Amino acid sequence: MTPPTATPPRLALLLAQFDFARERLTARLSGPVMDSGDGAATAVDGPLTDGEWLWEPVPGCWSVRRRTDGPGPRATALAGCGPWGRDAAAYPHPWPPPFTTLAWRLSHLAEMLALRADHTAGSRSLTRDRHPVAGGAADAVAAFEAGAAAWRDALLGVDEAALDTVGYCTYPHGSDAEEPFADIVWWVNQELLHHGAEIALLRDLYRDTAARS
Repeated sequence: MTPPTATPPRLALLLAQFDFARERLTARLSGPVMDSGDGAATAVDGPLTDGEWLWEPVPGCWSVRRRTDGPGPRATALAGCGPWGRDAAAYPHPWPPPFTTLAWRLSHLAEMLALRADHTAGSRSLTRDRHPVAGGAADAVAAFEAGAAAWRDALLGVDEAALDTVGYCTYPHGSDAEEPFADIVWWVNQELLHHGAEIALLRDLYRDTAARS
C-alpha cells in the first residue's frame, strides 16, 4: 500500500486558511452561530432564505434566474446547466460591472471550486455548460459545500513538486495554465475570502433593510 502523501508545509498553511474561511462562511449562511473571528460564538439570523438569496439591493443586478426568463440586464447568456442559470456575458464584460446578488456570488464560488477540483484531480473535463446552477437557497448552500469539499480533497494529494508545477490545474477560465499551482491555491483562498465577506455584508444589509421596511 502506498503511504499517504505528507502535506507540504506551505500547503498546510493555505489549507488552514481555506478551512477557516470555508467554515466561517458556511456557518454565516446556515447558523445557528458563527465564529466572528475571535473564537466567540455569534448568533446568525437563521439559514439563508430564498427571498434573501435572490434579493436585488439595486436596480440592474446580475443574479441567478430561471432559464425560461432569459438573461438579466446587460447579460447575454445564462451560465451553467439545468432549469436555472447565472447571468453572464462574453468579454469584454459590461462596464461598470453589474452589482451581483448573493445568489450570483454563491453560484460563482460553487462552480469555481467544483471545476477547479475536477481540473486538478478529476476528469479534467468539467465545463461551465455541464455544471448545474442551484435554483434555491438551500440547494445553493449545499452546492457550495460540495464544491468546497471537492477542492479540499483535490489538494490532499498535492506534493511539493505539484505546487511548483505551472499548469498543474487545467481549469480553463483563469490563469491556471500560466501559474505555479501554489499561486492558484492562494488565488482560490482569496476568492473565498473576499466573496465570503461580500455575502456576509449582503446578509447584514438584507436584515437591516427588512427591519426598516
